Amino acid sequence: MNALPNINLYKKAVLIFLLLLGGQVSANPIKDTLTYSPSLLFDDCDVCGCSGNGGSMGYGTTMNKNFIGVRYIYQQYQSRDGIFRNSPWIDENFNTTQVWTRLPLGKRILVNAMLPYHFHNRAYQDGRSQKIDGLGDATLMAFYKLIQPNQDSLMLNPFKASHTLRVGGGVKMPTGEYNRSNNEGSVNPSFQVGTGSWDYTLAVDYSLSFMDWGVNALVNYTFKTENNDHYHFGDQVNYGIDAYKAFELNSSWKITPFGGFSGEVFQENEQFDQAVRDTEGDVFFGKLGVEASYERWSLGVNAMLPISQNLNGGLVEVKSRLGVYLNFNI
Repeated sequence: MNALPNINLYKKAVLIFLLLLGGQVSANPIKDTLTYSPSLLFDDCDVCGCSGNGGSMGYGTTMNKNFIGVRYIYQQYQSRDGIFRNSPWIDENFNTTQVWTRLPLGKRILVNAMLPYHFHNRAYQDGRSQKIDGLGDATLMAFYKLIQPNQDSLMLNPFKASHTLRVGGGVKMPTGEYNRSNNEGSVNPSFQVGTGSWDYTLAVDYSLSFMDWGVNALVNYTFKTENNDHYHFGDQVNYGIDAYKAFELNSSWKITPFGGFSGEVFQENEQFDQAVRDTEGDVFFGKLGVEASYERWSLGVNAMLPISQNLNGGLVEVKSRLGVYLNFNI
């Protein structure tokens, strides 16, 4: 379900990035207890998440700088049961459970890793159904902090704004199985538990925070390769912006609501070096979420709804996404 973006979509993504750069931020630079990163859009596979790394659901959390945890992601789609505009719809549900973590290596490097397990299903209008499940594609990514807040300066002036700039790169490994037969009978090529390919991502995130307020934006580009079945999912651009306000209820409890927008742009897929028709597209989401933390634990939920979309020539539609996670701060 990847797609070939036109030049105007690329310009929009670049413009949003230049105007609204953002990333992981400290909600309170003095206490340094909150770290905002609800939408660090790592590589992910395709709009339907066959690699299941979250897509625009995000790659980080709001409050835990370093953590290990589990996350559940639900994605709801419809795709045509055939290539015609009047073909009946197939209801598709993508379910992913992840183990994920973020760990520091020194003062300027962060390492992120995720390992997903998928259980997806389809329901046809004639009563047929299809289910697949299995280990997904593992991802590993590292970020280097080019700009970071001066903690000594913030201690002297807690009302001073701070910003952070990180650049990173990573790899998605083909630990999940790609099954070509899963694509038969549907225009949705992302009904998979894995891509079968090695994919590589470059990312930039920048943040700006003041007191308990903050905003972040980001952009990344994923270079995808051909798998052993000679299928090549198209390259992907992700971008997004979020704003948040952190509330410290007492010494143990904190709550951080956030909201924003994100987008995904997909190039055309190829099979045996030939373009696959109706595999390009783009989608633009609005999203809302909240994270609550108690001492070293955090629980978060976020939801996304499409504002506009043009996926697979209109033969695929995203309905909603929901993410829930529980993390332990380490």
